[in-house]
Amino acid sequence: MTTLLHLDSALFPEGSASREITAAFVEAWRKANPDGDVVYRDLAADPLPHLDSTAAAAGADDALRRELAAELAAADAVLIGAPMYNFTIASTLKAWLDQVIVVGLNAGRPDGPVAGTPVTVVASRGGSYAPGTPRQDFEFVQNYLEKVLNGMLGAEVDFIVPELTLAHSRPEMAELVPLAEASRARALDEAVEKATALGARLAAV
Repeated sequence: MTTLLHLDSALFPEGSASREITAAFVEAWRKANPDGDVVYRDLAADPLPHLDSTAAAAGADDALRRELAAELAAADAVLIGAPMYNFTIASTLKAWLDQVIVVGLNAGRPDGPVAGTPVTVVASRGGSYAPGTPRQDFEFVQNYLEKVLNGMLGAEVDFIVPELTLAHSRPEMAELVPLAEASRARALDEAVEKATALGARLAAV
């Protein structure tokens, strides 16, 4: 049996591009893994406490950090909905990362329990921060998550990036609506394809 750890961090439950795409991923994952399990955390609806000095000093001896680290270590794959807020991730997702990353337990060692775990990140954003765009230097979602998830935990990180999600609600972006719709459609297709392929790959192990 395979386990998918699914995290959402979008503030609003309705109309969220990242939530729609992570839901499509989970649906395809369940079809590929009918006997599998999905562990879900909605970090917006049920936020974790920010890391304080007591928990930081305790490390793996802190009950919450130990629980979160064990949950992550037990996952065969991870799915993270990470919309961009003010050029970076939501503070709730940062709180999860600060709590779950414990140096010596799952970080800072090449043979850690998360090393090699596939992590798919749905990095939605209201505009475009792709290479060659005027705001490419303002992109701190993919850059940060790649470094922390791969660089610290050794996970295999893959991104699905729906862009221009604000085009329907911003008059000044009206001409970008077709591009936004195309980006969202591609992201949904990617989610299904990647979940199905990943599920089949892990089921064959």
